[in-house]
Amino acid sequence: MPYLRPRFRATFLPAAAAALIVSGHAAAQPENSVSGTLPATEQSPFLGEWELDLTRMPDTYGPPPKRVTYTFKDVGSGQWLTEVDITARDDSVRHVAIQYRRDGRAVQGQGDVADGESAAVHAPAPNVLVMSLARNKGLESVRAYVISADGKEMTEAAADVNEAGMPFVRNFYFKRLR
Repeated sequence: MPYLRPRFRATFLPAAAAALIVSGHAAAQPENSVSGTLPATEQSPFLGEWELDLTRMPDTYGPPPKRVTYTFKDVGSGQWLTEVDITARDDSVRHVAIQYRRDGRAVQGQGDVADGESAAVHAPAPNVLVMSLARNKGLESVRAYVISADGKEMTEAAADVNEAGMPFVRNFYFKRLR
């Protein structure tokens, strides 16, 4: 689920879902490289609900939202649904959803897609998701999500460029709610 670029607004919008999120055996079994899914006996450490840790926001981000949650659901047939809810300081809520396979193919997002109309998600390891977001047929940002070995924390590394065209990467930290 994408975050708004600071040059546009200092609010928080997750990566297409924007998209975009434990068991503690991070590399126990490899994913099927063709389908992008875990073997049937292994549940992904991303599945469940996550909340942004507002106490660990990057200093360069700007005013944080009131609350951000990501929910990752397995909806069957090798597809996931990721829903992101961003609650602003005024209590308005922006909802983003994306249903996808973790195979690197682009799909359309739904809801508030201001910073990513489409996304491609790939899972190179059971505890890693990589997401590329596009808007107006151009690259918007790239996100990498990693689940900690104990399954209690998710880190998002968000790569983008600033107003001057200089690249940056910021980390955001999420706590597992369920």
